[in-house]
Amino acid sequence: MPKPFTEAERQEFLAGKHIAVLSVAATDGRPPASVPIWYDYMPGGDIRINTGANRRKARLIREAGVVTLVVQREELPYQYIVVEGTVVGAVTPSPREVRAAIATRYLGPEAGRAFADRMDGNESVLFTIRPDRWITQDYSGDF
Repeated sequence: MPKPFTEAERQEFLAGKHIAVLSVAATDGRPPASVPIWYDYMPGGDIRINTGANRRKARLIREAGVVTLVVQREELPYQYIVVEGTVVGAVTPSPREVRAAIATRYLGPEAGRAFADRMDGNESVLFTIRPDRWITQDYSGDF
């Protein structure tokens, strides 16, 4: 039987390296946008994501002001966190050091810096999301 994460487990899991799926309501007649995305999170803080400032998801995030982020473990034991959050900040262009920190989290120091450097000159936006509600499930007792 699945059980919810404790506060400490939730913080630790979200701070781990996972690909998130970001969902945001659409106002353009299309279904909600749901896209995989890298993110940055320190326990107890806000979630930060970086994307192209002119992308559909950036426009929808600005319009909606709220998003849902799903972070999951895809191998046994299955675990996931759903975060419903409010956008509390948007910085354009995204600061290089933050782009580099997020990319380094996923690619390592050298490749992360190179990725961030390739983005220099491209218009990007850094969104800061305050977690408002959490749904968590941990299936580790089931396997």
